Amino acid sequence: MFDPSWLWALFTIIAAAAQTVRNATQRELTAKLGTVGATHVRFLFGFPFALVFLCGVMIAFGQGLPRPPPIYWLWVIGGAATQIAATALMLAAMNDRSFVVVYAYIKTEPVQAALFGLIFLGDVVTPWMAAAILIATAGVVTMALKPDASSDLRATLLGLAAGAMFALSAVGFRGAILNLALPSYVMAATFTVVMGLLLQSLLLSAYLWLRNPDVLAAIVRAWRPSLFAGFMGALASQFWFLAFALATAASVRTLALVEVLFAQAISRFMFKQATTPREAVGIALIVAGVVALLWAS
Repeated sequence: MFDPSWLWALFTIIAAAAQTVRNATQRELTAKLGTVGATHVRFLFGFPFALVFLCGVMIAFGQGLPRPPPIYWLWVIGGAATQIAATALMLAAMNDRSFVVVYAYIKTEPVQAALFGLIFLGDVVTPWMAAAILIATAGVVTMALKPDASSDLRATLLGLAAGAMFALSAVGFRGAILNLALPSYVMAATFTVVMGLLLQSLLLSAYLWLRNPDVLAAIVRAWRPSLFAGFMGALASQFWFLAFALATAASVRTLALVEVLFAQAISRFMFKQATTPREAVGIALIVAGVVALLWAS
């Protein structure tokens, strides 16, 4: 019989797979819309699909919309704002010659999520879980850091700051879900997805309208491919938030590192790119860390 306590792991793997597809679609949109425009697509075109998911949950569970307490809005606004900030920092890193180093530091997110989850939510991390998080994170860093990669203080700070913002975002959204205190974690997660995407759509739309309205016009013109990216983004968010409702942000974001394995598999089998010994070591560490995390959980 299936153990429901493992649902968070299933949700996380589905979310990571959907996010891998969304990232591939966004890369194609970057040439037309620029990095900020392509990023905005995940929020703007994801929001309508999130509304559809919410309506489906309301019908399936026979529930009305929840009435969030005031503290809920602080959590969801914090989660939405820090995710935008994390994306902005990552975009800034893309223009940096040390991006590969920055990416390695961004992937320290699970370690930082464990710390922030303990501070803000009281999420306990056992010694075994901490070891698993460190092993998996070491695997990603090993894969990302090439021997000839240049490093400087700016690259380090950009990466750590982006990783911190992503970690705070995960903790913020988990805090929002928990503070709804609903009997149905599915409704709590789905409602929070909608609120998060709504806030992010409004904030980024206002920013682009003030700074670069031509990008908004380009997004509208590219609505056909953007719909698929939006759908995959909303689908990924739906399952991320379902996982956050059941497990700590640190556990979810550590297991989410399987996204790196998905991307590596695409490179290997679709683009025939060989795996280097360094990447093989990194893959082994990620797998070991993920297995240890699942065992510890």
